Amino acid sequence: MRIRIIEMPLDFGGNRHGSDMGPSAIRLAGLKERLETLEHDTVTSFPPFTVNPQEYELPGRSDAKYLSQIVTACEQLASRTEESISTGEFPLVLGGDHSIALGTIAGVSAACKKKNLKLGILYVDAHGDFNTADISPSGNIHGMCLAASCGYGIPELTELYNPGAKVSPENICYVGLRDIDSKEKKLMKEAGVTAFTMSDIDRQGFSAILKKITVFFKSRVDIIHVSFDMDVIDPMFAPGVGIPLPGGLNYREALLLMEEMATTKMVGSAEFVEVNPVLDVRSQTARMAVELMARLLGDTIY
Repeated sequence: MRIRIIEMPLDFGGNRHGSDMGPSAIRLAGLKERLETLEHDTVTSFPPFTVNPQEYELPGRSDAKYLSQIVTACEQLASRTEESISTGEFPLVLGGDHSIALGTIAGVSAACKKKNLKLGILYVDAHGDFNTADISPSGNIHGMCLAASCGYGIPELTELYNPGAKVSPENICYVGLRDIDSKEKKLMKEAGVTAFTMSDIDRQGFSAILKKITVFFKSRVDIIHVSFDMDVIDPMFAPGVGIPLPGGLNYREALLLMEEMATTKMVGSAEFVEVNPVLDVRSQTARMAVELMARLLGDTIY
């Protein structure tokens, strides 16, 4: 497989700095070399945009901070992602905070529509990212990216790259949720997304959840985009993330999830976000991200 590694060092979406260094941390942890051991052909695209560090910019409107900077960057990411899929490559996007999903999903959606393919999204995250500017407690766009991709929110985000919703909420499956705002939760339920929380995993067992996820996608979509926020993993395993939150997936569960998605043969693109080397311990989280990508792209223990 030809894999296009797209580095997207954007950290305008949240309050905590450092995730802009995530792509370089993942690169230095040996991603390219790891994928080449799996006999993939890898090509690296360095940032498709030029932007000042966050501290040199003004946030603008309080309900959607750094809106213009994020839109500009994500428009360019969408173009790069669509181009990659259209030429038969697998786009692997490295964040950056989760606001980059606006660009990745827009580009994947545009490519799928041209090929008449129905898109599904596996959203692996501790958070819903389904706020809008009207209900967001913080005004941080990394918490609005999936809602906007489904057509909810301000037009600057919902109309990014192409008009209208990029994916249907009924084709979105969450796993690992454990921190959702009250109004966000209501909107998610109204939209009709499918969600497997950490409580669901505790009650039903991770193996049962994995089976439900694979059945979910095989019954309704043609291609899957995996959007993986490293904060879904418990911080005792992944300390270097944007918003560390106890009670997440363990390392083995995260690896198994990626292996299971690989077996579906339906994954056509992926992004891994919120690696924050400022908070990491001896590159532990960056190395874990590399291993997760390897499992998603075909590596197995035996």
